Amino acid sequence: MADNVRRVAVISLGGTIAMTAQTSGATPTLSADELVAAVPGLAETNIHVEVLDFRRVPGASLNFSDVFELAATIETLAVDGVVITQGTDTIEETSYLLDLVTSGDMPIVVTGAMRNASMAGADGPANVLAAVRVAASTEARRTGCVVVFGEEIHSARWVRKTHATRPLAFTSYPGPIGYVAEDHVRILARPAPAATIDLRDATSSARTAIFTVGLGDDGTLLHALGDHVDGLVVAAFGAGHVPSACVDALTDLAKRMPVILTSRTGSGPVLSKTYGFPGSESDLLSRGLIPGSTLDPVKARVLLQLLLMTTTDKDQIARAFSTVS
Repeated sequence: MADNVRRVAVISLGGTIAMTAQTSGATPTLSADELVAAVPGLAETNIHVEVLDFRRVPGASLNFSDVFELAATIETLAVDGVVITQGTDTIEETSYLLDLVTSGDMPIVVTGAMRNASMAGADGPANVLAAVRVAASTEARRTGCVVVFGEEIHSARWVRKTHATRPLAFTSYPGPIGYVAEDHVRILARPAPAATIDLRDATSSARTAIFTVGLGDDGTLLHALGDHVDGLVVAAFGAGHVPSACVDALTDLAKRMPVILTSRTGSGPVLSKTYGFPGSESDLLSRGLIPGSTLDPVKARVLLQLLLMTTTDKDQIARAFSTVS
């Protein structure tokens, strides 16, 4: 192999991109080799592709331990970039988790498909081709983990799945950090590097949950949930508001565990001092809740889960959210 040939590892976890229609419905059946073999134009890129079958499960069945094992595997690879193919249900979580626990400048690219290989207009091959180009690109180094879909490049920190079925299901705020056009990778913005969370000294797992507030909530479910979790993310209204009837329950929970305040809108920051009514962001923060800053509830839960595996100190967790988010 020539010294200037770029090397990319494609690691398959399953998901719609690896699914074909069966009698019972679409299920993961394709291997990583079969996925790569179905990508038109890949051979003409002169990128050397190595493949690894890591899991063959729906995205909804992946868990934290799967991603920890995947991250450890990535750290051992002698390649220029990595592409992970998986189910889209959990891409916004797994990509951010990889961003937090992997180090180095090598591009780590997550992609998938909204249409399985048996459907007309299956988008998997095009997404894999674009993802391989990004993973092989020197331009994409030092961008952290990214998600490539529809030739758009999204930062793992901001990407969200915002549609259940359409091919361009992934968006991010303030927008993609780059795109692929005419076989070239263009990076428009480079996010500030995320601090890596070292799990080598992790001593335990933790149970975390997201509570989404709704019209008329009275705090009853918060009290019940508090008996079963080690940390909680509150997906609040707007810029960080909850019904006044929930305030006492959240005050009690914040004395017992880290409670992260986020916005259920999915974009924009939690405020700190604009509103002052009971249940407002300033009221809740004064009662011990920790601001999630610009992290959406799903990303905040991933970060909280990792932090609780290394510490139970609320001040340390608050500082980590202030730094990482």
